[in-house]
Amino acid sequence: MSDADQSFLDRIARRNLIILAALLVVSLIWGSAPLSLGILTGGLLALGGFWWQQRTLRRVLEEPTPQAARGFQVRYFLRLAGLGLILYVLIGRLGVHPVGLALGLSVVVINIFCTALVRIVRHR
Repeated sequence: MSDADQSFLDRIARRNLIILAALLVVSLIWGSAPLSLGILTGGLLALGGFWWQQRTLRRVLEEPTPQAARGFQVRYFLRLAGLGLILYVLIGRLGVHPVGLALGLSVVVINIFCTALVRIVRHR
């Protein structure tokens, strides 16, 4: 991976944290504690999943073997199953606010969308 690629991923990671912090501040000002807790847990799950996926992909790209590709697929499904179990516990058992959870889970998506818009506007 080139230095430019790593720099781009580092900027994405920083912006993820900034977006999560901004959502938390807004929810604390205008929302409620359960909404803020939902945003925090969803954001942490999204950031953890992003980090895990990035780390796994980097390994596959550094060592492109059939075993690495199969390992990537297995880890992907394990991550998906783990996320489903965690969401079930958070919503079904702990009663975390589902709207806050959805907002928190959207942190990475919001960041990628904003990054794409900025790049489109800059390259016009």
